[in-house]
Amino acid sequence: MSSVPSRTAASPADDRTVGELLSVVTSDVQTLFRQEVELAKVEVRQEATKAGKAAGMYGGAGFAGYMVLLFLSLAAVLGLANVIDGGWAALIVAAVWAVVAAVLYQRGRTRMRTVAPKPEQTVETMKENAQWARHPTG
Repeated sequence: MSSVPSRTAASPADDRTVGELLSVVTSDVQTLFRQEVELAKVEVRQEATKAGKAAGMYGGAGFAGYMVLLFLSLAAVLGLANVIDGGWAALIVAAVWAVVAAVLYQRGRTRMRTVAPKPEQTVETMKENAQWARHPTG
């Protein structure tokens, strides 16, 4: 017995031309591509929603931390006011916060100076690619 199917038992789909088959395959690939793009959009939307909620929680935590510092500062002023005049107590607490702000500013400024505005490694790689494209055998 031969393992090759006989031509007489062929289905109507086997009678299609190569052009028709290519058209079907192209259509299927386009449909698959569209579905994959739609799936990617849905996944990105879901992740963006999760990230947005997390960012909102970070914002809430930041505000709560700010309020804690505010009320701790107020408590420090009131505590110092028991020892010295209230105006001087407020001035001392404000000076402490001014020192904290100055130190944080200076550290942030120092770190910001180390940031490279241009992606050096990518620029170098692109230069190498351009050189190779001009002289692929060299």
